[in-house]
Amino acid sequence: MTTDPPSPEPTTGSPTTGTAPGAAAGTTTGASGTATGTTAGGPGAARTGSAPPALTRSPFESETFTSATFVAVGRGPLLALAVVWLLTRAGMLFLLDRDNLGIGGVASEVHVLYRHWYGQFAHGTFPPGDVTWQYPPGAGLVIMSPGILPSLTYFQGFVLLTLVADLAIIAALARADSARLTHGAWYWVLGLPLLLHIPLARYDVQTTALAVLALLAFTARSPAAHRLGGALAGLGAMVKVWPALALIGTPRGRTTRDAWTAAAVAAVTLLAMLALLFSEPLGFLRQQGDRGVQIESLGGTGLALAKAAGIWPGGVEFRYGAFEYVGPYVSTVGHLALLLTALAFIWLLLWRVRAARWTAATPLDAALAAVLLFTVTSRVISPQYMIWLLGLAAVCLTSRDTVMRPVALLLLPAAALSALAYPVLYADVVLGHWPGLGVLVLRNVLLLAAAALAARRLWTSTVTPTA
Repeated sequence: MTTDPPSPEPTTGSPTTGTAPGAAAGTTTGASGTATGTTAGGPGAARTGSAPPALTRSPFESETFTSATFVAVGRGPLLALAVVWLLTRAGMLFLLDRDNLGIGGVASEVHVLYRHWYGQFAHGTFPPGDVTWQYPPGAGLVIMSPGILPSLTYFQGFVLLTLVADLAIIAALARADSARLTHGAWYWVLGLPLLLHIPLARYDVQTTALAVLALLAFTARSPAAHRLGGALAGLGAMVKVWPALALIGTPRGRTTRDAWTAAAVAAVTLLAMLALLFSEPLGFLRQQGDRGVQIESLGGTGLALAKAAGIWPGGVEFRYGAFEYVGPYVSTVGHLALLLTALAFIWLLLWRVRAARWTAATPLDAALAAVLLFTVTSRVISPQYMIWLLGLAAVCLTSRDTVMRPVALLLLPAAALSALAYPVLYADVVLGHWPGLGVLVLRNVLLLAAAALAARRLWTSTVTPTA
């Protein structure tokens, strides 16, 4: 999508000037200030001879909607957004209730694992010696949160709070998008259901909400908003680490100082509070080093292809709460992934040092590029990682300055393929059969392309000298 071209001048003799997007239908005034006709684009436009509205390559950037878009100016976008949200989330809830697609059992992570952890927290400790607990201590607050709804079961409370976080994301995106008719919010509302019911049975929507709100706070001019954004990013980092990357693109100077300081203070304060209330808050660190190569990662895809070709004799084993490859060269692939992650971090630092141009979208674009780079170089690419990427892409689309529109488009089929790989074809993925393997290869190719494109567009838009 591109910036709107200037609106054409009205034809000779036309006194109408049009209205701003979202203005209520009514009369317009000519140069003299007297009412002369109806709003541009209305029934009277043809009679007064006014020029048609400017056209763009996207209906979401046009200044006037027609009935063919099913979205009208004014309250129409919000009403349509609410209706579509209700319909899509009802469908996701239906799938979650049935939970029989493919291998099924998507909801068991909440029913069994999260509920088990909740019981550990009730005894005043983080899960001791539990190899499946691999999350920063702030995640404990999300796992404990259904306890604030004692009238509901743990599962019901968790799903309800996930939907509340979903609504918070939509409300924030719609507010940021209010002058642009909410195409960022539409991306999130329509993109999340591509993951079927997975988002309702993982706590990644809550984490994404913290990152989305942090990034939107950075787009404000107020130092207080920048500090709030930093605090949210710091809290998000204590929940699942990656929201700290929301800080990578903050403009140099006071904004960075305010945001990064607030992030550090928020993270340290939360850690201190949890250390006082619970034992073993840092026990998760012991569970990270021994993790192997998950079958859904890029490295895992390489091993799967080698196995399918008969040139690698390894196998699959359920370890650390996920299916991982075991056998020769797996350790080498895992170390290579860690090396690539380190190189991605160095590239991001180099970008930040070299960046010479900042726009309102740069913090948003940088966050999406950074999370993509860390995702594709990870030893683990679970389907819920797509929730993060969809949320960050939606934030980018709230700014007309973003350079990440092609990246956002690549992420939509990648999300759909992720849900097809798990849970629909997961048995084939685990066994290395071609239907599942083919879907996973295509998904990972899209993610790799999205990461490369995001890095290139971020660099050229901020570092490469302009002609």
